[in-house]
Amino acid sequence: MKNYHNTPILPERKLLILLSLTAVIAGTLLLLTFTNTTTSRLFCTRPDNPFHSKPDPTQLRSILHYATSRIVPQQSFSEITVSFDVLRSIGPCNFLVFGLGHDSLMWASFNANGKTVFLEEDPTWVQTVLKDAPELNAAVVKYRTKLSEADELMRTYRSEPECAPAKSYIKGNDKCRLALTSLPDEVYETEWDMIMVDAPRGYFAEAPGRMAAIYSATVMARNRKKSGVTHVFLHDVNRKVEKAYANEFLCQKYRKHSVGRLWHFEIPPASNTTVNDGAWFC
Repeated sequence: MKNYHNTPILPERKLLILLSLTAVIAGTLLLLTFTNTTTSRLFCTRPDNPFHSKPDPTQLRSILHYATSRIVPQQSFSEITVSFDVLRSIGPCNFLVFGLGHDSLMWASFNANGKTVFLEEDPTWVQTVLKDAPELNAAVVKYRTKLSEADELMRTYRSEPECAPAKSYIKGNDKCRLALTSLPDEVYETEWDMIMVDAPRGYFAEAPGRMAAIYSATVMARNRKKSGVTHVFLHDVNRKVEKAYANEFLCQKYRKHSVGRLWHFEIPPASNTTVNDGAWFC
């Protein structure tokens, strides 16, 4: 603010203003400490000693990346908020993400001190992303499907006994074309608390489509041995295949949120479903 009267500020007044500002800042920091609302809470970390906690390197790289880049995540703020709220409530956790892209650093940062694994179809793209963010845990996935086969797979999968819910396995399940059989052992051996399906590509006939990703995510969720549910998020539900396969495997009765092009499901373990519910997935 300008000094219209050109009256000089006395040294004593300067000192009083400085002391007041210092007291306000100190009081604010003390309040944040006692209410445990430090910035680390935004990233789902729960340090035992907030006075000596250090930012996760992935968090720092994420801040730097998004502060200096014009490229933003594909999901909208409202869509991201749905997943973020779950991560904030259960994190750190085991988080599996189908897809590797401009939002990967963000997801890994939100789940600091947890396990976050990204599955991507394009090996060249994996190398490109890891060159700039080598701390991300990403693996290449080979899909056995094409988007053009989506309708046929939906019609015929029930005739293959190995696809049935009672079988409920994907590793080595070569007879069920919807099962992802070439994932890293780490993926098969981990119980995932959250699964995000935002890949592979599903917008042209020769693309893999997300049929196998949705089916395999469902099987992993149903095989959960820990207490609680598995949170499954599916993006691009405005498209025919994503919506149809979500209704077939993830089940509308388990859907908790619908925001923009994102659906959020809470899938209970198969052991918690009744015999009548277990005949097929929904």
